[in-house]
Amino acid sequence: MTGAQKSYLKTLSEEAKEEVDENLTKAQASERIEELQKKTGRGQDH
Repeated sequence: MTGAQKSYLKTLSEEAKEEVDENLTKAQASERIEELQKKTGRGQDH
């Protein structure tokens, strides 16, 4: 995963109270970001 993905995943994971997998590929990190965005309500149009 990229540095930016790692940073954003850390933020989302803290909000969702979930663990961060440090060994994700870029594609896996993108999928995980989408999952956590849905869970936290981030990244959605309001």
